Amino acid sequence: MTNTNSRAFWLKIGAVALLVLLGLAYLSRNRWLGLPVDAYAVTLADLKQSVVASGRVLTPQRVAVAAELSGRVRRIPVDEGQLVTAGELLIELDDSDEKAGVALAEAALAQALARSRQVREVDLPVATQALNLAQANAAQAFSQLARIRDLKAKGFIGQAQLDDAVRNHQVAVSQVDSARLQLNGSGSGGSAAALAQAQVEQARANLALAVVKLAQDSIVAPASGTLIARAVEPGDMVQPGQTLMQLAADGEIQIALQIDEKNLAKLALGQRALGSADAYPAQRFDAELAYINPAVDASRGSVEVKLRVLEPPAYLRQDMTVSVDILTAERQHTLVMPIGALRDASSAAPWVLVVRERRLLRQPVTLGLLGDDRVEVLDGVVAGEPVILASLLNVSAGQRVRVRLLALP
Repeated sequence: MTNTNSRAFWLKIGAVALLVLLGLAYLSRNRWLGLPVDAYAVTLADLKQSVVASGRVLTPQRVAVAAELSGRVRRIPVDEGQLVTAGELLIELDDSDEKAGVALAEAALAQALARSRQVREVDLPVATQALNLAQANAAQAFSQLARIRDLKAKGFIGQAQLDDAVRNHQVAVSQVDSARLQLNGSGSGGSAAALAQAQVEQARANLALAVVKLAQDSIVAPASGTLIARAVEPGDMVQPGQTLMQLAADGEIQIALQIDEKNLAKLALGQRALGSADAYPAQRFDAELAYINPAVDASRGSVEVKLRVLEPPAYLRQDMTVSVDILTAERQHTLVMPIGALRDASSAAPWVLVVRERRLLRQPVTLGLLGDDRVEVLDGVVAGEPVILASLLNVSAGQRVRVRLLALP
């Protein structure tokens, strides 16, 4: 029994010693062979740099459709949500009064034209004949005056008869002047002709105004687009300026974004972008940077930019929230490594822990483009060198390591 207990005791001592020896061997292994760590090899790959932001959809300007005249709605041939073209009838008002106004204006124009024709075809010939007659009477009166003067000089008649002849001649001359004035007034450029023409023009203007008022009873689409609201029904009375419908006009759809001002130097007009609505994340669409606000919003430290949607998907709606990736730069076959390997990334002297000759070395690096999860390395490391993620806290420069290479994220 004593031998059995002694044997068990020494077996336990041996097991403990073996465990200690194994632990020491493991520690010595890490010391001599190096601490096992995961690393990523710097490699040649394509890299895209983008600016990611969220914004809202801006559809073309909404147009308020309003009446220009007061009246009662007779007919509405379109429905809310319908696509309409510019000039298409939207609302028809009762046009009885305006039609009567057009008829009256047409009658007034016909009367004015008739008066103008009367001046040309009647008054002018009559005035011409009256002038001819007055000139003939004046010639006869002059001859009569000459005979009477001769007779008076010979003493055959008295002064009273001569005075009558002089007066008759003066009256005849006055009638010639009056007939000439009448003829001039009726002729082209005369006052009567000008007055008649002015009446014609006034009648035409009144007719044009009446036609315009009649046309205003037919309210048409000012632009092509979609009717998004309607606030009127047949039989309603409407007033001038009253908004009856809302029209979303066709046109370019844009996306408005607020970009952090630190990214301003990366932006340029014409840059390509990919967008997706939060409601349809799998359906992406192409866009193009079309506007960069020259001013910075000091309160938010951001710059407003607008993107042109090249082929808008049908699901885009006004004020819809969208996410956009603006491609600001890209490189082909360049040195890249994980962003997670950078240390002091925001400082002027970023660095990495690189594995060289199985030891960690602090290596300053010069960076290029910054991608979503990779960064371009311009100087400091070469292709194939392993770098350690900054999230590994139990390692430091000078430490001996054994590397297990992982694929780049």
